[in-house]
Amino acid sequence: MILEEVLGGLRFPESPRWREGRLWFSEKRAGRVVRLDPDGPAPVVEVEADPGGLGWSPEGDLLVVSMGDRRLLRAGGGQLAEVADLAPLTRGKCNDMVVDTLGRAYVGDFGYDLASGEQPAGGHIVLVEPSGAARVVADDLGFPNGSVVTAGARELIVAESSAGRLTAFGIADDGSLHSRRVFADLGGGVADGICLDAEGAVWYADPLGCEVVRVADGGRVLHRISTGTEGAFACTLGGDDGRTLFVCTYSEAASMDPGGPPVGRIVATQVDVPSGGSP
Repeated sequence: MILEEVLGGLRFPESPRWREGRLWFSEKRAGRVVRLDPDGPAPVVEVEADPGGLGWSPEGDLLVVSMGDRRLLRAGGGQLAEVADLAPLTRGKCNDMVVDTLGRAYVGDFGYDLASGEQPAGGHIVLVEPSGAARVVADDLGFPNGSVVTAGARELIVAESSAGRLTAFGIADDGSLHSRRVFADLGGGVADGICLDAEGAVWYADPLGCEVVRVADGGRVLHRISTGTEGAFACTLGGDDGRTLFVCTYSEAASMDPGGPPVGRIVATQVDVPSGGSP
C-alpha cells in the first residue's frame, strides 16, 4: 500500500476525525482545530493550550480536549465554552478522547508531568457526561492515548502507549468501565492514535516504529504500512466509502519541540475494510 500526501506543512497534526464528508484534525503546535475542505484547510477554532482529542455531541457541537489546561471544551460559532474542568481528576496533560453516541466523552491523561521530567505514573480515563459531570472510570494506565468505542457501545478500547498494548473495557449502562482485558499485546510496538474498522480490528499509529498497524482482537497482526522516516501519530478511516486510511505524521524530535516546526503531514491510502464508526 502506498501512502500519498493529502496535506503538508503542518505543525504536529493529531486526532484526525472524518465527519460530514470532511477530514478534521487538531494542529497541536499551531493551537487550532482544522477542517479540510475541497479548496484547502479551514481553521475552525483556536485552542491556546494545545488541542487534543476531538468528538461531537449528539446535537452536532464540536468537542475538543484542551490539553495544557486540562479542560473539555465545546465549540460553537467560532467560540469556546467549558464543558468540564478535568484538572482535579488528572495529572500532567490531558490527551486523546472518544465520544460515544450518547455524548459521553472518555478523556485520557498522561498521568504525570512529562515536560518537567517527572517520574512516570499511571494515567486515567475520565468520563464526562453531557451535563459536564466528570468522574474517573479507569486508572493505572500506561499513558492512555487514542480510544475507540465498539459497535453497540459494548467496549471501549484504549491504547496504552508506554505499556505497548491495547486494552479493552466493558461499558456499563451508566458509562462506567469494567472487565479490563488485553485486546492486543503489541510485542514492543507503541500505539498512539487508533481507529476501529467494520470487522472489529484496530488500526494503530506507531510514532517510534514509523508505521500504522492493523491488529485483531487477541493481537494477530493483519497489516502493516510503513510511514518511512516519519513517525505515525494518529489515524482514522474515512472517505465516501470509509475505506480511506488517513495518517498524521511528524518526526519524534519535532514532537518534543514547543516551537512546532511545520514538517507534519497527513497522508492516506485505500484499505479493504471500511470504518467501524469510531472515533
